[in-house]
Amino acid sequence: MSEVKLSAETRTEFGKGAARRIRRDNKVPVVLYGHGSDPLHLTLPGHDLLLALRTPNVLISLDIDGKSHELAIPKAVQRDPLKGFLEHVDLLLVKRGEKVTVEIPVHVEGELAPGGNLLEHVLDALPVEAEATHIPEQVTVSVEGLAAGASIHAKDIALPNGASLAVDEDAVVIQVLAAQAEETEGEGAEGEEAAEA
Repeated sequence: MSEVKLSAETRTEFGKGAARRIRRDNKVPVVLYGHGSDPLHLTLPGHDLLLALRTPNVLISLDIDGKSHELAIPKAVQRDPLKGFLEHVDLLLVKRGEKVTVEIPVHVEGELAPGGNLLEHVLDALPVEAEATHIPEQVTVSVEGLAAGASIHAKDIALPNGASLAVDEDAVVIQVLAAQAEETEGEGAEGEEAAEA
């Protein structure tokens, strides 16, 4: 997993007005917390942070005011619901070698058995515990040839070395649902006539 280096500045202004001014300068208000330390209020460059957050569970190396260096992973991201820009981000402080619980996206590959069946993602992301500096970007699941009624459980998914499940191993991650039989036009018309009579 790659590390993204970002320069952070501590901030002393708080509230909506201060947050608006920060965003006008193309920066994002951020709170860094964890390890029992007091939350640290920072600003980060908006564009660079947006690019970093495209990678799920990205490891961010923070250079804070050129004085201290910390490692963090994103914990909560607030975006503007209409324009999509970052409004606020919570970062969780981590240390090298430390285990953290994160959700890893589940990527599906392969074709289902013929018959128009539907694939349901019960879990879009799989909760796992992994070392903070070695968080897998995703897990891949093959659904090749699966028929209606088949399901893939958490225990069926191969995890990278060093990662372990943080969810019940029998939890259903993906299941195949039978295609719904479509009502034909003729049956529909007969049904309407019977209802009118």
